[in-house]
Amino acid sequence: MNNVVSDSPLVSVIMPCYNAEKNIQESIQSVLNQEYQNFELIIIDDNSNDHTVEFLKGINDHRIKLICLEKNYGAGHSRNKGIEYAQGRFIAFLDSDDLWLSNKLSEQISFMLENDYHFTFSYYQHINNSGLSKIITAPEFTTYHKSLYGNVIGCLTVIYDVSHFGKQYMPLIRKRQDFGLWLKLLTIEKKAYCYPKVLAYYRTDSGMTQNKLNAAKHQWQFYRETLEFNWFRSSWYFFFYTINGLCKHSPTIKVTK
Repeated sequence: MNNVVSDSPLVSVIMPCYNAEKNIQESIQSVLNQEYQNFELIIIDDNSNDHTVEFLKGINDHRIKLICLEKNYGAGHSRNKGIEYAQGRFIAFLDSDDLWLSNKLSEQISFMLENDYHFTFSYYQHINNSGLSKIITAPEFTTYHKSLYGNVIGCLTVIYDVSHFGKQYMPLIRKRQDFGLWLKLLTIEKKAYCYPKVLAYYRTDSGMTQNKLNAAKHQWQFYRETLEFNWFRSSWYFFFYTINGLCKHSPTIKVTK
């Protein structure tokens, strides 16, 4: 995969944050360190009450745009506000406690342009204060139907092409806003393609990461309330969601579909 993209289209990186002073500097630096330099980083502060905003206002880089919300709305609303302000052909997502490898944009944008793919994601790896741990892999592609059995798309790895989809926003539901957007994109484009390489680190020891019981509860509510599936259909998909979740978080089993 070539690391140089000839026409270098602008990438808008959407970063929501809330009380993120502990990790956000490292997350921002992972964007600034990209080999691919034609990006804008849109940081949406969700009414933090620590020193996050003070730190952000001290950064002097024209590629960084700060939006401060007047009250706490949640990550989905914050991401949507970033999408609203985005100017790039491509939209990518990175939370304020996660990290990108320096080749993330160069390789994934090349992958998209060379293959005419409009919605892509990649492998990623867990990280905590002890260092790197499990690698989360994924199948070559996913579809709307496949995704109902288990979300294999990590938000921190997603890039979608605005020139193909137009600006698409996350549904303003309680949880699973990112999954809601992936399904929406997959009603427009038949497949999302995986770049089979670790391009990001997902932090597992911060407030952004939910426990598994809450995650399961919200997934059930997503089937029942957001997708409005009946009890039988919800149970069917939830069973496979649980099995796939166990495989995803196993240190020895790869996610496949």
